[in-house]
Amino acid sequence: MKRFGQIIKVKPDKLEDYKYHHANPWPQIDAMIKACNIQNYSIYYKDGYLFSYYEYVGNDYEADMEKMAQDPKTQEWWALVKPFQTPLETRKDGEWWADMEEVYHLD
Repeated sequence: MKRFGQIIKVKPDKLEDYKYHHANPWPQIDAMIKACNIQNYSIYYKDGYLFSYYEYVGNDYEADMEKMAQDPKTQEWWALVKPFQTPLETRKDGEWWADMEEVYHLD
C-alpha cells in the first residue's frame, strides 16, 4: 500500500459548487476510484486549498491511473470539476493536483 497526498487551489467563487458535487458524487465515479485500487480517499479544504489523501493498494499505479483517465464518465466528471480548481504553479509537468512529499507517518 502506498499513501498519496496532493494539493490544489479551489476558486473562491466555486467552493460551494465543488463541495456540492463532492457531497453528491456520481456512483460511477466512486466505483471507478475503487476499481483503480484507491481506498481511504478524502479531500479536505482550508484557506483556498484542497488537500487530498488516498491509499493505493494495487500493483501498477500508472496503469490504474491510465484506466481512470480513459473512462468516459471520469472524463465527464473531470470536465465538470476542473473549472473549479487552479493548479499550483510549482506542480510538476503533467500534474493537475500537485503531489506532496510524505515527511511523517505513524500507524
